[in-house]
Amino acid sequence: MTGRFVGTQRYIATPDLEMAVNAAVTLGRPLLIKGEPGTGKTQLALEVAASLGRPIFEWHVKSTSKAQQGLYEYDAVSRLRDSQLGEARVADIRNYIVRGKLWEAFDSPEPPVLLIDEIDKADIEFPNDLLRELDRMEFYVYETRELVKARHRPVIIITSNNEKELPDAFLRRCFFHYIRFPDAETMQRIVEVHHPDLKRELLAEALGAFYRVRETPGLKKKPSTSELLDWIKLLLAEDLPPEALRGDDPKKSIPPLYGALLKNEQDVHLFEQLVFLNRRTR
Repeated sequence: MTGRFVGTQRYIATPDLEMAVNAAVTLGRPLLIKGEPGTGKTQLALEVAASLGRPIFEWHVKSTSKAQQGLYEYDAVSRLRDSQLGEARVADIRNYIVRGKLWEAFDSPEPPVLLIDEIDKADIEFPNDLLRELDRMEFYVYETRELVKARHRPVIIITSNNEKELPDAFLRRCFFHYIRFPDAETMQRIVEVHHPDLKRELLAEALGAFYRVRETPGLKKKPSTSELLDWIKLLLAEDLPPEALRGDDPKKSIPPLYGALLKNEQDVHLFEQLVFLNRRTR
């Protein structure tokens, strides 16, 4: 356990990412992490918790999520049913208050890490509805007339895939960091963590083919780090040699099992067309 976050053998963190995490912890502000899907934003929160030796509470936001659900929900339906059945527990309304992840984090006996994952999936009001709670580290439970205060200020990590803009009032309260897509050198270190026995020649050819696919102009969805790792896993399972990825001219050849990298029909068709056109220019 350390007082500062540093990258681990399992998670390759760049120096600027380490600096952003530690700055957010020092300032006591939520850390807003943006970046392409598959760049390790969610995993970052788990690694921060492990590095700092803190418990983690994970709130995975959906398109239908409301900020209130992170605080608590009052189960009025169950209380009505129990009332009709003559249940004794109906007398205490606390039996029907369901705690959300924010409440669980606030009530943690140890300083926690709170992950609010993919906040941009929810509607625009979702971040605004959390402003008071993030500012004051407290909220009011109207049904029980109780003020819930955080026992310890959590390290809050909020992720976004950058699918929609977040409100200015919310952004002002955050420390922001954008995770750039890893360059080839960093990506090599990431792959080596997951596939330590991968031969260097195969790794070099796989990375070259991967970045050529990513740089294809007009792709709707570029392949991510997680898709690269899946693709390499398939290459190893099929026991393909480095030569299978090389070809006479990389720009005129299609890498094997490329369906693991390109995930929609439009991109597959575009990629195949470009390779075909390159071949015709020989």
